[in-house]
Amino acid sequence: MKISVVIHGPEVIDSGEAKTVLEKLSRLGEVRAELGGTMGKAAVLDAGLENIIDITGHLKPSACIEAFFETADLICLLNRGKTFETGKVFGSKVSSRLKDREKKPLIQIECPGSSFGRIIPLNKKAGDCIEKLSRTLGIPAEEPLPFHNPVSIENCPKTGKTRIIREISGVLPGENIFVNGIVIGKSLSSKIRIVSENGFITAIEGGEIKEHGLEKLHNYEKRNSVNLEKAWIKSGDIRRNTSLLPDAKKQSTAYARKSGCSSLSGNGNIVSGKVVLIDHTAERTFELAAGAELAVTVGDDTTEIAGDILFRLGIPIIGITDGDCDEVACQTELFPGSVVIRLASGNDDALGRKIKQELLGGENSVVLEDICAFKENVIKLAEPLIEDIFGY
Repeated sequence: MKISVVIHGPEVIDSGEAKTVLEKLSRLGEVRAELGGTMGKAAVLDAGLENIIDITGHLKPSACIEAFFETADLICLLNRGKTFETGKVFGSKVSSRLKDREKKPLIQIECPGSSFGRIIPLNKKAGDCIEKLSRTLGIPAEEPLPFHNPVSIENCPKTGKTRIIREISGVLPGENIFVNGIVIGKSLSSKIRIVSENGFITAIEGGEIKEHGLEKLHNYEKRNSVNLEKAWIKSGDIRRNTSLLPDAKKQSTAYARKSGCSSLSGNGNIVSGKVVLIDHTAERTFELAAGAELAVTVGDDTTEIAGDILFRLGIPIIGITDGDCDEVACQTELFPGSVVIRLASGNDDALGRKIKQELLGGENSVVLEDICAFKENVIKLAEPLIEDIFGY
């Protein structure tokens, strides 16, 4: 039997459950595992599982499943939600996005290492495999949730506006609310509904809006609309825990490498290479930083998250921050040679735009002949606004 496993999120990896499940599934046949989404990639590297779990892609879980429908006999969605209930809701949402969910048996393995761990059939064909999988993993089966569409769409004939309301499940009071990787607000209750009109978010029912986050989301004066129905939405921290595995590695030898330029002042070796800009898109760090010698990260949270990911890839950063941090990550580290520039409040986004236009030719990535000179030019550009500089 060919078994394909789509793994979602860092928690099921950090807990050691993913490794255990993959080992047990291998008793039933040939197992192939792939990470669905992006933010679990650092956890895979920390656990030393990059040769077992494919992290080269960045497809959503539903897209991973549809790709596996073409090659596997059985597909499993492996997840560890904040609670069992939120995990079930997640599986229901993923399966609802499939074009043809009955193509192959599809089963969710939820919280496999906990007392409430369950195997959940996500389509009718899964019924033939449930009993065998339950015995192999030592996890009881559970009935799936009836599908509930969290999105409602209203058209107002008077204004001509389209209003989209999206319910967010599994939210705890006080958590950050992300839309497409950007914090747009904070929850005040466990019942959250995000409201948009003609593609622009206007309210968070049960929470409070972070206006600066909405500005970033809609790209400031460009006022880009967002499809709330299809947007990537998350609450809480990007990664709730660090790895519990005893051999967890903060720096994977398969990915990390030395950077030739190692100092703020440029006293290190002069190296040519690719420089990339990561501007409030930390969730795309792996793909954006491919082949880079240096990354410029714009935003406090972006610098924290992207810098920690790039530590594992052996890539130093120039972080542009201004103290507006939502504390979405924990125990972050930066690669040696990194520099974090703290600006006066409210200036990180503007400096990021200036770096892109004046030093990167309007592009998000360029190949430069002198990376150390580029570092110095960033400092000069930032100089009137600098409050502090931190070297690593």
